[in-house]
Amino acid sequence: MEYDEGSWKQVGGEASGFRFISRRKQVNSPRVKAKSPRHRLARALSVPEVIANGVGATIGAGVYVLVGTVAREEAGPALSISFLIAGIASALSAFCYAELASRCPSAGSAYHYSYVCVGEGVAWLVGWALILEYSIGSSAVARGISPNLALYFGGPDSLPYFLARVTIPGINVVVDPCAAVLVLIVTALLCSGIKESSIVQAVITGANICVLLFVISVGSFIGFQTGWVGYKITDGFFPYGLNGVLAGSGTVFFSYIGFDAVASTAEEVKNPQRDLPLGIGISLSICCLLYMLVSVVVVGLVPYFAMDPDTPISSAFANYGIGWAAHVITSGALLALCSAVMGSILPQPRILMAMARDGLLPSFFSSVHKRTQVPVNSTLVTGIFAASLAFFMDVSQLAGMVSVGTLFSFTIVAISILVVRYLPPDEIPLPASLMESIDSVSLRYSIQQKSEKKQRSVENSGSNKIQHDGLSQDTTNASIAQPLILKKTNQENLSEQTRRKRASWSITAVCVGVLILTKSATYTLLPFFLHVLGCSLGAFILLGGLAVLYWINQDDGRHSFGHSGGFTCPFVPALPVGSILINVYLLVNLGPGTWFRVSIWIVAGVLVYLLYGRTHSGLTNVVYVPAAHVDEIYEASSHLVV
Repeated sequence: MEYDEGSWKQVGGEASGFRFISRRKQVNSPRVKAKSPRHRLARALSVPEVIANGVGATIGAGVYVLVGTVAREEAGPALSISFLIAGIASALSAFCYAELASRCPSAGSAYHYSYVCVGEGVAWLVGWALILEYSIGSSAVARGISPNLALYFGGPDSLPYFLARVTIPGINVVVDPCAAVLVLIVTALLCSGIKESSIVQAVITGANICVLLFVISVGSFIGFQTGWVGYKITDGFFPYGLNGVLAGSGTVFFSYIGFDAVASTAEEVKNPQRDLPLGIGISLSICCLLYMLVSVVVVGLVPYFAMDPDTPISSAFANYGIGWAAHVITSGALLALCSAVMGSILPQPRILMAMARDGLLPSFFSSVHKRTQVPVNSTLVTGIFAASLAFFMDVSQLAGMVSVGTLFSFTIVAISILVVRYLPPDEIPLPASLMESIDSVSLRYSIQQKSEKKQRSVENSGSNKIQHDGLSQDTTNASIAQPLILKKTNQENLSEQTRRKRASWSITAVCVGVLILTKSATYTLLPFFLHVLGCSLGAFILLGGLAVLYWINQDDGRHSFGHSGGFTCPFVPALPVGSILINVYLLVNLGPGTWFRVSIWIVAGVLVYLLYGRTHSGLTNVVYVPAAHVDEIYEASSHLVV
């Protein structure tokens, strides 16, 4: 590739138009880490602790409720098939997460990946959406602790007065001290250190798994004794048909969204390239297996239409005269709630810290405690905010907003995989303090380029004269050898630029096609002709973009992007495109009320970014240079300093 002095100076600051939205940061390197030792987190997590965090964040109290609701209304006895389909759909996103977590092992999860691969604007939206997701998610889960804990004291209204819910007269607000106390306890635990909190999470998760194994083993014994009455109904295994099974899988899909919490701890894992993919894969497999076994057993004990939608598991055991099992199951629900609260609060401080590191939020959030090596400021702010929400608000009506953050981040991570494989960043942002070294190297290549052009011109004219004078063929070949090589190199560079343009347009076509297809398939109020036309057009654009991605080669730069040698996502581009399709379909099916509330949060985030993040970004005054010459620039810088 030919460089001139001007092409090296692409400043990421107050660029014309909206170019600041697309500026991308560098994958963490030893040089980047050396600049900020005070922001380092403790690398203390091994594979078992990573798995415990993943399983604890994934298996919430929903499994004790969802099996009844989904079986009664959507899947019937085929509930286990719904869990399997949802698990496979979640695995598509998990594969994408696993590769990016291996290549870019830094705090921030999807926010960090999108900043490196897509751009600052999208990264900000992802981080802002994840803040909302984890805040509401932890508060909503904490609100479920009171009714379950009350069962130990004799009934729904039997909690001690200092923990019981109270309605404030006049404003009709129900405060929940128990939920707030739980969030504050978890916050204090997370401030004590990642190792300590992970050990507690492992103990709670292990106890919860024991409860689920109790349900599976004892329920299986009862089922074999009584003949599995739930499977002897006349409606068959698929009473609601295939559509019911698919609808059920869409509902239980959100029971698997916990592996992003594993990715957020990437900086605290001892061997992230090996341990993170293992932790994500094993935790997802454990959750899928437990979900399927519990659903198989419970649906077999009680016919699907007779299941209690609120307490399906304990009611199923009570029907067989094992009422004492309700206390064991309630204990499991409490443990699941505690682990889910911890899993929801754990990632958010690390996302805040990552955004503050990049300058998009105040540096207050990037502070790391010297002794515990955790982002204490971010953790305290997160905990106090979540505890306030849990205390004052019944956030169950806001639960749909959690799904938006999750599905949006899943979609962007899948797009990032396509970018890494076909359009990996070929330019690196360097600080303006290195401008003298950049100019020196740039000038050197500019002089070399002009010299090569001049030599090429002389040799071309010389070779023509030699040919006219009838000199030997060997002399002619020797004189024109170098121009031929240079011409071939230029053609290869031109071909690579063409390939990157085709890849860019193809990825864009895939995203546009997915959006048209899912919107057309979901919006049933359209006339039949427009419905079919929209679906056909979306499918054509999607398949066309996918076909071009299969036709062109993946970028050779993918091998050196980030930390190479770790996990590699299989079946690219089909797998990430499938993940994009599933996640966008679930996104567009969320209710208008959810999108209205999310829009308010997004508008607020855009204002914060434009007023603060855009001008304080760490990429405000940087120079983008070809990645191949970064080491040479740093070497020149060291010589200049000496």
